[in-house]
Amino acid sequence: MGALLWLLIPVLAAIAAVLWSSWATRNRRTGDVAELAGYARFREAMEKTHSESDAA
Repeated sequence: MGALLWLLIPVLAAIAAVLWSSWATRNRRTGDVAELAGYARFREAMEKTHSESDAA
């Protein structure tokens, strides 16, 4: 019985690894819109700073 318990540890670890890898490689569809909006705000801010420093 003790040997079966020791064999259960790697089996449970393999199951946990399969579950984690399927979760880690899931398809993430959200987040691109927010990133693109943030990038647009960044570009606008950079254009403002360059236009103000060029005028001076």
